[in-house]
Amino acid sequence: VQLQASGGGLVQAGGSLRLSCAASGGSFGSYRMGWFRQAPRKEREFVASIRWSGGNVYYADVVKGRFTISRDNAKNTVILQMNSLRPEDTAVYYCAAKYYSGSDYHTANYAYWGQGTQVTVSS
Repeated sequence: VQLQASGGGLVQAGGSLRLSCAASGGSFGSYRMGWFRQAPRKEREFVASIRWSGGNVYYADVVKGRFTISRDNAKNTVILQMNSLRPEDTAVYYCAAKYYSGSDYHTANYAYWGQGTQVTVSS
């Protein structure tokens, strides 16, 4: 299984970015997909998750109402649309895949990780 994250960049506060996670090399029907982020000197934290077939969406409280996770079935891709970005959203963003069991919120439950994409929000 391979996950390839892309779409990061530099944006001003209040702006938007769209991250993509392209998945390949496996059958993902039994997977849940998650986005995490890690800021300098901080632990990796949960951002959002979705069932591979769509639905059962969860968000961290700090991104609710600003970020949207979705699936593009045709492209085997998971999207994280980020709006109203804040400087505190600055981090490396990672996509990850896990089986249905276990909490979506814990990194230890994810079997596969992408390489990360840098998001920088300037004030």
